[in-house]
Amino acid sequence: MTTFAELGLIEPIARAVADAGYTIPTPIQLQAIPQVLKGGDLLAAAQTGTGKTAGFTLPLLQRLATTPANTRAGRPRALVLTPTRELAAQVAESVKTYGQHLKLSSMVMFGGVSINPQYAQLRKPIDIVIATPGRLLDHVQQKTIDLSAVEILVLDEADRMLDMGFIRDIKKILAIMPPRRQNLLFSATFSDEIRTLADGLLDNPQLVEVARRNTSSELVAQRVHLVDRDKKTDLLIKLIQDNNWHQLLVFTRTKHGANRLSEKLDKAGIRSAAIHGNKSQGARTSALANFKSGDLQALVATDIAARGLDIDQLPFVVNFELPNVPEDYVHRIGRTGRAGSSGEAVSLVCVDELKLLKDIERLIKKDIERFEVAGYKADLSVKPEPLLKPRQPQGRGQGGRQGQGQNAGNNARRGAPAQQKQKAAHAHQAKPHGHDAPKPQGAKPAGQGRSKQARPQAALFSQPKR
Repeated sequence: MTTFAELGLIEPIARAVADAGYTIPTPIQLQAIPQVLKGGDLLAAAQTGTGKTAGFTLPLLQRLATTPANTRAGRPRALVLTPTRELAAQVAESVKTYGQHLKLSSMVMFGGVSINPQYAQLRKPIDIVIATPGRLLDHVQQKTIDLSAVEILVLDEADRMLDMGFIRDIKKILAIMPPRRQNLLFSATFSDEIRTLADGLLDNPQLVEVARRNTSSELVAQRVHLVDRDKKTDLLIKLIQDNNWHQLLVFTRTKHGANRLSEKLDKAGIRSAAIHGNKSQGARTSALANFKSGDLQALVATDIAARGLDIDQLPFVVNFELPNVPEDYVHRIGRTGRAGSSGEAVSLVCVDELKLLKDIERLIKKDIERFEVAGYKADLSVKPEPLLKPRQPQGRGQGGRQGQGQNAGNNARRGAPAQQKQKAAHAHQAKPHGHDAPKPQGAKPAGQGRSKQARPQAALFSQPKR
């Protein structure tokens, strides 16, 4: 069995990995690290929880540490782009952990917080910047960051960035970067859109795929409880109390649904908090910290807000409402059963969601076992009602600030009238800032192969591949 020491990592990085308690690399780390160390481009498919962050962080640190450079203020050598604030913070923490014995500097930038401390950090020499696209472009416009010296570019969870409508922001960022650089693209799947993006961005990349597309972890026990729509909350409370569930991640389809469910859990004596795009960054960070520490029994989240959450050994995931997109089910239950530990995914399904359930089972190629709880048997003869879908802006991406909300970010950018005051649950709503709301995605881009020779980056995705 290969160890980290056998992957060719330099002593300071290997020591940091050992300090963190890791000895055996995961499959994605085993395949990606040697390829990145060689200096070529990489296209990697890995689901959440496979260790992909270390798969690019470790070799990125080594390449920078072993390549002399004159680091300047506001002029990073490596750029990591992520779709969400939470994922950016997670990657930044990994960079600090694994680079603790190196003389490399790093910073993280995202919206939802004051930009002034970021200005101060950029006045100092910086090696690595981890950023969300919107806030990065804010700094580009303010001329507080210079991307002309970037040697390594990482697009983390690129599939989610495309889904959230960040393609235009990504193209703007690519246009101001040097053509000679190493590109690493990590995605949960190799969708057609990802292959198009990779075709225009990567130069003869090595391909790494450690999980078959749209597969659910064998370590996750999945089950469905059929229940009437108006009894879902009562059933969830009963399951939590009867089974003494703790550290429970609950998914809803909408922000308002997350708020309502969290309030009802609190009234039942189950300490919980909701996280979504309307919550300020401070509120979300606090909720996550309290959840990890055990002060909160349940965390209620929307799909986008939960993307990038780094929670070790999460035992339970509950789909209070099934997602409208079957692939999101795989991402949801991927929160548990991570790094070799077992987990449980429970879905509360009413008659309105039976079609969604069939779509999910078709995607994962398995039937999920059905269960019934006495007193909560579903009446399947009831006529299904239309499902309330999350509000979305034009294009494929889910809008909002850093992709964390839905329409609020786009409305603010277009100068739309402010929405009416929300209920008390939304009192801490964060306002979009600058480019933090992703732009609606336009026409489907066409790929173009990239040569290492210098040519205008703005032409990417706009010309047919030769």
